[in-house]
Amino acid sequence: MSRFAMKLHASEEMEAGSCLRLGGESPEPQLCKQGSQGRDSLAVTVDGRVFVVDKALLTSHCEYFRALYQSGMRECLQTELHLRGLGAAGFVAMLGVLNGERPALGANELVEAIECAAFLQVRALAGYLVDLIDSDNCLLMCHTAFTYGVRELSHRAALFIRDMRSDLREDLWSLPPELVEYIDSLVPCTYMAVCSHAPSSELLQDFQRTVCYLDEDTRDWRVLTHLPKEASTTMAGVAVLDNKLYIVGGVHDVSKKVMDSGFCYSPVTNTWSTVPSPKQPRYNFTLIGHEGCLYAVGGEYNRKAISSVEKFRASHGTWSFASHLPCPAASVASAKAMSRIFVCLWKAKGATDIHEYVPQEDRWVLVTTLVRQQSYGLCMVAHRDNLYVMRNGPCDDFLLCVMDRYNLTSGQWSAVAGQYGNSKGSLFTAAVRGDSVFTLNRTVTTEYTIEDSRWKTKRDMKGFGRIGSIYTFLLRIPKDAVQLKGSSMADRPDQRYGLLVKDPSSVAHCLNDR
Repeated sequence: MSRFAMKLHASEEMEAGSCLRLGGESPEPQLCKQGSQGRDSLAVTVDGRVFVVDKALLTSHCEYFRALYQSGMRECLQTELHLRGLGAAGFVAMLGVLNGERPALGANELVEAIECAAFLQVRALAGYLVDLIDSDNCLLMCHTAFTYGVRELSHRAALFIRDMRSDLREDLWSLPPELVEYIDSLVPCTYMAVCSHAPSSELLQDFQRTVCYLDEDTRDWRVLTHLPKEASTTMAGVAVLDNKLYIVGGVHDVSKKVMDSGFCYSPVTNTWSTVPSPKQPRYNFTLIGHEGCLYAVGGEYNRKAISSVEKFRASHGTWSFASHLPCPAASVASAKAMSRIFVCLWKAKGATDIHEYVPQEDRWVLVTTLVRQQSYGLCMVAHRDNLYVMRNGPCDDFLLCVMDRYNLTSGQWSAVAGQYGNSKGSLFTAAVRGDSVFTLNRTVTTEYTIEDSRWKTKRDMKGFGRIGSIYTFLLRIPKDAVQLKGSSMADRPDQRYGLLVKDPSSVAHCLNDR
């Protein structure tokens, strides 16, 4: 029996209909203080352990306690409560998350934490569990969350499984048939690429101005859609948010005049729409999509690096300024790990600072500094709780790509075994899907698998035969868009794919967009 199946069978024995009760006696409770006893504290007994907690903390984050203390029932006046049917480990995990901690959870703790998130209706805990989804626990998380009705967590775990279905196929038998059917109904992530292009005209249309996807069945690149003629991907910000591709900024030509508007592509409706540009004109900047917002980070204007950062709230369609970078910087390397935003800022003498942006506090926090001899180029990607920083090798071996790993949990740096030459794909345009990393250059597209501290080549596919800078990302292309998938990159299209619409609100929302 596989490691996934053993825990899944254990979770099947859990009673999804367990009820929580107030009052009553708890046999020989063990005091486990989580705070000081006071007027606003509450003694909560869970599985024989007593937790002294802040009542305001529970009522502000737990729908169950909020409803309880607004009900007018006599329990509202009690300073001691007994919760039956919950595990103490799940309650401890909940308290840790509510206090701003990031607890590591084993399989048993995950099950109890999901149960706690379900019955106490703790959205913050469910959100944290989403960040913990990986190939070791995704089946357990999906099944347990499905059992207890934590829909968002179950859905996100199902999407992760769908992306890694070929690697997990031997373990899917341990899931209920209806859950496997749901997973198979979802749309997997597809590796995408677009080159840097200047705007075109009706008279001089550039048929190379395409957004392409990797057809992994044929191991070849194909055209998904053409860029609007007004769009520029030269020195633009490119990012995906809610399964929509955003292209913001960019320049017209060598004069570096900044574009007046940006563009958004929805693969669900195969349409382009326009979006406003940031308030500060900028190019050569980094665009990051995160929790309903785009962040335009740094860049250049009038050939000078800038430190300003702007946030675009997609639901409002407006830009606003955020906290500036610690220093002016252009073409900033960035990555998202555990739903956290990280950027690399170069310093003198071979040092690179990694800063985290905390949206809730609108501030940048220095996380760590990497000191390595380096020549040119920098990229950062994330896998689980690791950040991988890639750069060219020492000046005497320019073509080698050297990698270091920073573990967010332990706070430790380590050199990743092996050096990757540019002939095996440019690691400066990498994208992570599950346990795989996709890289490309003009001659080869390489899929690596991440195993412990190594990246091992999984397979090679056709390269992306275009010149210029390349942006890569992941999108979920709906199954009903299969008619778009017949055009090879080498084909001259008879028509321009993708309709340009001016009103972004007319673009439909994708059910499987996360």
